[in-house]
Amino acid sequence: MGYSALIFDMDGLLVDSEPVWHEVELDLIESFGYVYSDEVRNLGIGMRADEFAAILQQHYPRLGDSAAAIESAIIKRLLALPPERIKARPGADEIVRYAATRQLPRAIASSSTQIVIEHFVGLMGWEELIPNRFSAQFMARGKPAPDIYLHAAAQLGLAPARCLALEDSRAGTLAALAAGMTCFTVPDLSHSSLDDFAAVNGNVFRDLYAVMAEIEAKGLFA
Repeated sequence: MGYSALIFDMDGLLVDSEPVWHEVELDLIESFGYVYSDEVRNLGIGMRADEFAAILQQHYPRLGDSAAAIESAIIKRLLALPPERIKARPGADEIVRYAATRQLPRAIASSSTQIVIEHFVGLMGWEELIPNRFSAQFMARGKPAPDIYLHAAAQLGLAPARCLALEDSRAGTLAALAAGMTCFTVPDLSHSSLDDFAAVNGNVFRDLYAVMAEIEAKGLFA
């Protein structure tokens, strides 16, 4: 089957930001004397920031008097990091330029807030290359609900089945599949493995170079 559009996740897929998110979360949590467990961290991978902040408040109540306050503190720390700390994932720049050169309809559909999306896209120099950038913060539900992917497809004027979604997380993969899209999952190996997705998605790739090779070999956008 051929596709008409590429819809990208951002954190962990295009941008190597999951370790950076973890760093700022860890810094905040430990500043209040807590130990940040991997179990709690894994609950939030791929989730919307406000929804994860609510989970953090349940486990670490001294972080803030509201989920909104915790979310704000984390994002403030993230945006204050030196720009050189934010790097593209292997193959990300290439696949973004591949889509732009071929004038494929394309968009970001991210769990991050709009301000974080714009910040990261700006640091990567992708503002013109990915003109459509959508945040789940404006949706009724975050990933793994399909809302942000359904919204992105609607804004591109395409049926979800005509869109190929690229994801790195379990929550994001489930969201794209629930929207009726084909999803190519490229696990962020900083927190997961290829085997973690065996029961979730049949289309799992080691990196974005492998995704591009699959697209070209099968003429998925021909």
